Amino acid sequence: MPDYHDDLRFAHVLADTADATTMERFKALDLKVETKPDMTPVSEADKAAEELIRTSLQRARPRDAVLGEEFGSEGSGPRRWVVDPIDGTKNYVRGVPVWATLIALMERGAGGDRPVVGVVSAPALGRRWWAAEGLGAYTGRSLSSASRLAVSRVARLGDASFAYSSLSGWEERGRLDGFLDLTRACWRTRGYGDFWPYMMVAEGSVDICAEPELSLWDMAANAIIVQEAGGRFTGLDGAPGPLSGNAAASNGLLHGELLSYLGD
Repeated sequence: MPDYHDDLRFAHVLADTADATTMERFKALDLKVETKPDMTPVSEADKAAEELIRTSLQRARPRDAVLGEEFGSEGSGPRRWVVDPIDGTKNYVRGVPVWATLIALMERGAGGDRPVVGVVSAPALGRRWWAAEGLGAYTGRSLSSASRLAVSRVARLGDASFAYSSLSGWEERGRLDGFLDLTRACWRTRGYGDFWPYMMVAEGSVDICAEPELSLWDMAANAIIVQEAGGRFTGLDGAPGPLSGNAAASNGLLHGELLSYLGD
């Protein structure tokens, strides 16, 4: 099995760089915010963080490809870094601390592209999570000060905590009835949104989560962290990994039931 220690350490360096940039502009009164063609916001901090990450990648990993939310795809080859400079930009621009930089390394294999390294850094929460294939998933302040993550052992949907982002996405895609039925079947539901539900699945504090429409940069880092914590990450079609355009994550024990309500 390949050794991803160096890539994981480098991903932490990239996250440190992004954190410094995003925190400097968080809650700034003169923060510049634009509306993208898809009607979602982008701030100057999103762009600055991704530019810094790309510059570091060009210098330290010039042969690797890059895909980022703000500046698209660059390069080709079997290794590709996937970056969301600020996941939760709407929170960021309103001063809500639930946002994070997502950094993943994907590698091409016989079964297609898969995430092999992931870092999710939420500096306004003072939290960071990370994982690498075969090395487990962790949370903490640094690589040397960390706790290993493990999903929950909840095996009954009636005992499960379900996290989601919003109702509107499910309604727009004709999946609201199944979504509501699932909320009624669970013990508890909360709309935490964005990266955080996936990290809570990995930590074992939430048992299932799902979103109806996502981009690769929203999912790649989350997927490897959930998987290395012992959980499952698939599309709503049940296909493993972050390539389906939507996501279902669980502790593994509840995954079949989750997909029975929300799956294709």
